[in-house]
Amino acid sequence: MAIDSAAPSTALITSDIVMFGLIAATLGLIFWLASGPTPFWKKFFTWVPALLLCYFVPAFYNTVGLIDGEHNSLYNPVASRVLLPAALVLLTLSIDLKGILKLGPRLLFVFVAGTVGLVLGAIVSFQIMEWVHPPAVAGDTWKGMAALAGSWVGGGANMVAMREVYQVDATLFGQFAVVDVAMASALMATLLFLANRSAQIDARSGADTRAIDEMKAKMAAFEAANARIPTLTDLMVIIGVAFGIVGVAHAIATPLAAWFAANVENAAQYSLDSAFVWVILIATGAGLSLSFTRARNLESAGASRLGTVLLYFLIACIGMQMDFTKLFDRLELLAIGAIWMVVHVLVIWGAARLVKAPMFYIGVGSMGNVGAAASAPVIAAAFHPTLAPVGVLLGTVGYATGTVIAYFVGQILRVMAGQ
Repeated sequence: MAIDSAAPSTALITSDIVMFGLIAATLGLIFWLASGPTPFWKKFFTWVPALLLCYFVPAFYNTVGLIDGEHNSLYNPVASRVLLPAALVLLTLSIDLKGILKLGPRLLFVFVAGTVGLVLGAIVSFQIMEWVHPPAVAGDTWKGMAALAGSWVGGGANMVAMREVYQVDATLFGQFAVVDVAMASALMATLLFLANRSAQIDARSGADTRAIDEMKAKMAAFEAANARIPTLTDLMVIIGVAFGIVGVAHAIATPLAAWFAANVENAAQYSLDSAFVWVILIATGAGLSLSFTRARNLESAGASRLGTVLLYFLIACIGMQMDFTKLFDRLELLAIGAIWMVVHVLVIWGAARLVKAPMFYIGVGSMGNVGAAASAPVIAAAFHPTLAPVGVLLGTVGYATGTVIAYFVGQILRVMAGQ
């Protein structure tokens, strides 16, 4: 959703530069405390992942009015349009594509189960609320749910596409945007927490983690054999490659999206008219292509670590958009979102148990749907930095299918609403 930079703000801090400094300082403090300078903080971060605080502390800033998480340029364009694609380049240039493919059909099965769970969740939540509290799903609520389905199966571009397809009222769209952020935030927080305990969970459930373990071991061995202290030249080359590709991606994406919008009849259904989708696809494709070249040696100088730094800043910028007080404007819509998300979780958890998939498959399969390319690599990296590209690949699949599936969900909900 476009940000109106001219809208008035009552936040204490309105300067984007000051906000940038605050977020950077906050991330630095969190990670310094996570290093365990005192026994208290060492024990604290044993239970609370640093990644979780990187998300919720900026959300707290926004909620209490210290910053304005909506009317600023840190998330869009800085984090989402610049840092995210740069991170994707750095995280994918060292990818072992053959190793990822060895993760096999179980990962795809769990991911598809997550999509099915979201479709079923829309239907089940609508029906339950119609029984329990009919006003919650009266009128055009189904249109807002169709837009939300676009976001959860695909991403923000798919949600906006559904808004245009079904002509969703601006107020209703905004309310479901709050539901989107609230439920996706809760899911991300839960997955980040579970990622820190995935080994214990997998051991108890008897999950088969051999494919993941082999991939992590191979990447660790590669890093150990080739790691070196980065020189200034190394760092400048890493920065040059990452942001150079980001620039090229944006240069190509805008006219490419415009061409598809003008010449391809169903471009909007597949989000091919979205420049952001093309930026993500181009950045990911470029990183994957570099993984077959000598550029992969940049990993030895810390390419993926720098990419992870950019991802953490993205997490903080996503979190700073959250306002806890707005969650109570329409509680019935939150109930719809909660039921919807529970169904999704139950289906994907059941599918994972059926094929003895590890917790990583659940996390990346779920967020690959709900969070798409912006959040899926974050969750994947929480399990292990080398697994971030898996999240990227699944997230882009969501972008490609989100609009079509959401349109299908909207048609079902329209019938259920009697319209």
